[in-house]
Parts: sequence; structure tokens; C-alpha cells
Amino acid sequence: MTSTTSGSATATTAGARAHARAQHGRTADLMRHVPPASAPAAPGVVPDGLSAEALRWAETVAPGGYATAVLARGTRLRLTDRDGAACASVLLHRADSPHERLNVADTVKVPWQAYLSAGHPLLSGFGRVLATVVADTSGQHDALTGTTTREGNLARYGAAAPESGSPAGRELLTLGALKHGLGVRDLPPSVSFFQGVRVRADGSFEWLGSAGPGASVDLLLHVDTVVLLANTAHPLDPRPEFTCSPLEVRAWAAPGDLHRLVAGELVGPLGPEHVQAIANTDADLLARGVL
Repeated sequence: MTSTTSGSATATTAGARAHARAQHGRTADLMRHVPPASAPAAPGVVPDGLSAEALRWAETVAPGGYATAVLARGTRLRLTDRDGAACASVLLHRADSPHERLNVADTVKVPWQAYLSAGHPLLSGFGRVLATVVADTSGQHDALTGTTTREGNLARYGAAAPESGSPAGRELLTLGALKHGLGVRDLPPSVSFFQGVRVRADGSFEWLGSAGPGASVDLLLHVDTVVLLANTAHPLDPRPEFTCSPLEVRAWAAPGDLHRLVAGELVGPLGPEHVQAIANTDADLLARGVL
């Protein structure tokens, strides 16, 4: 095939620079908005009355995409399944000590509940709470089966690389981790939001799918946190074609919600295990001079 680049506007360095600079300020449906206040308004994606200037992170993650950010203690993170087929695989690492990270086994064992919903703590392996689910209009989540793998996607879809049409969640989370100096060894099992799974009486898994378009879930962060997100098909999704849709991400400072949570004003009274995990977290922060 004969190249036609030499006759284009970008054939020279000056032309390429002019073309690149002409893109400044342009927006797309699937992108990170910088500054976050520039994100377009979307009903339900942010609370009524919250000003755009209060946003700390605003992004629309493409199907098969990933995103990551470092967010401060007291940040409220809202994930929204805009079109009803998103699957947000989430990992949390403590920003000041990234070896402390989400422990899915403790997250389901300690609060005596395998199914995530409002009021559920997301725990580390140190008996501390990294985040709490404080709002949930979906109810279709999964803390049991993790995300997709290269081997699984190759077998099902014929491709698994991040740049393919069916990227595996673990490959995407690895890319996000690398941006924070982390690697494969730092990626434990993740939790998934918006694609539900239940355990049948015989111990097998039942995939429930999505609650539909517009469902959201809010996480309240108890520590400064590295958030890793992969938006890809769920590993138990029985549909033969790779199926996923955009994921809306918004975060804003809500430090007062930490007090409201402990006081029982946000999701109702907390279980004793949750209360102790928060106390463990706050004691550690106090020892570090953060509180």
C-alpha cells in the first residue's frame, strides 16, 4: 500500500505540532476531564446541588478501558453504570503504604456477608477499613469471582490484550498499577460492581447480570487511596460476544461523611466488626500523625 502521509498536514514537525495544538480543548464522550469541573453535567452522576468545582476526579471510562487516581481520605467516589452493561473491577491500595491493599477474603468474612451493598466495609488484610459502600442503587455486585484473565479471554473471545476488542481485567489493572510503581505481585483479587453473582445451594455460581442503566454505587474512603478500575466484561458473563458499556466516575471531598458514617447517620448503625475496623484505621492514622 502506498503511503499518503507525505502530502498530509502532519508530514512535517511544524504541521504535526499545529495539528496537535488544534486539538486543545476538544472533548470526547469517553475521556478524563481535566480539570474535573469541566466534565459535562449528567443527571444522577453527581448529587443534586454539588458544584462542579467540588469534583476531584471526573472520567468516563470506555468499555474495555481502565482508570486510576490517588484520592484523599474523606473522598466520596461514585461509579455509575450509564448504559447498563458496565462492570467495574476495583482494587484499592493504601497510598502511603501500598503493601496494604484490598483483601477480598476479609471483606466478605469479617462482616459476615458475601454480597456487597450499602454499609459494607472494604477491608485490608490488617484489620482496617479502606472504604465503605455508603450508597447503592444497583445491588448487583460480586466479591467472589474476581476479574477476567488473559487465559480466560483468549479461550472465550480469542483476544485478551489491553489494546484488543476484549481486554482482560487483570491486564488492564496491571497497566493501572504500573502507573503507581506497582506490579503484578501487587494485584490481589478484585471486587466487581454492576454485574451480580450469587452462590447456589450446591456451591456453584449464578451470574445475575446488571440492574440496568443508571445504577450507581458510592464508596467513602477512610485512607488516602490508590484506586484502580478496569471496565470490562464479567468473567461469568455467558454472552458469546464481549459485552461492556461506559462507566462514569466522579469523586468529591466529603470528609464530614466519615463522622456521619460512624454516628449511624449515613447508612444506619454499623456492625461491631465494622466499628472495630474503623477504630483500627483511625488508631493507625493517629500513630502516623495524620489525625
